[in-house]
Amino acid sequence: MRCLYVSQQGCYVSVKGENLLVKREGQVLGSVQLPLVEQVLIFGKSQMTTEAIRACLRKNIPIVYLSRMGYCYGRSISIERGYRYLSRYQQQLSASDRLIVARAIVGAKLKNSRVILLRQQRKRGTDNMARSIQSIEYLIEQSAKAQSIDRLIGFEGAAAHSYFSALGDCLINPDFTFLGRSRRPPGNPVNAILSFGYQILWNHLLALIELQGLDPYDACLHQSSERHAALASDLIEEFRAPIIDSLMLYLVNRSVISVLEDFDYRNGGCYLNSSGRKKMLRAFVQRMEEEVQSGEEEKQPRWDLLYQQVKCFKSFVYSPSNGYQPYLIR
Repeated sequence: MRCLYVSQQGCYVSVKGENLLVKREGQVLGSVQLPLVEQVLIFGKSQMTTEAIRACLRKNIPIVYLSRMGYCYGRSISIERGYRYLSRYQQQLSASDRLIVARAIVGAKLKNSRVILLRQQRKRGTDNMARSIQSIEYLIEQSAKAQSIDRLIGFEGAAAHSYFSALGDCLINPDFTFLGRSRRPPGNPVNAILSFGYQILWNHLLALIELQGLDPYDACLHQSSERHAALASDLIEEFRAPIIDSLMLYLVNRSVISVLEDFDYRNGGCYLNSSGRKKMLRAFVQRMEEEVQSGEEEKQPRWDLLYQQVKCFKSFVYSPSNGYQPYLIR
């Protein structure tokens, strides 16, 4: 997936022929061919010309508007990207069908989180890490037997608390500390990285969901509503630990991101600043372009893994009896 990220403030995107141009104060900072773009993400006080918006909509390229911190304000999508055709199939999924998918998603999230901790334990194990791994293993067993979504969410929440309580032990950069997850607002640099990364990944999944004609507001694990694209929140769960959490560990432990240079503190929260967002987005794209082994399949870019899971859910919608196979890391 080729995405155009406009994170520098004061930029505007225009169109010339078949190219999108990113300009600032009259100077062209970069360009990309329209046929190569699958999504445009605009951060903060940057904007697009009407002609550029129309060009994107004509080619079914969604435009996402976010705050500088990564909060999604909304999206512009073509009317051709409607999801009514598949929506009746999603609406017909039974409660038991949805529970099957929800169990698979939560099970994969917990197993992938466990693998991340096991990898770190082999490098620098702690008693706290060992306890968290043991707790997650127990909750994996319990979640597989959950008889309701509420019960399943309870197991998932307990596992997430245990996992994040040990994630700080994986940090070797003394400038960074992490005692637990804080979201709105992020309370420290590690939480700022995680929140920004999750939002970017969520938007990519949402674009793929729309491309496949699925209804993004009809989900299995998270509460469906007209204001929340819950299906993207469902499908991101399998990828949080293997993509964003592992990327955070790389950025912090390799000192790619600096506490002093790459964060702003305001309104009681901590956020990536312009230089931090650039570093994060650059590393994210590099990570997603890396080829990895998935099961018995040939190596493929991580972008393809997202597409694969959306297609897998689409197949489930058409034929629930075939089940849903989540993404698992080794």
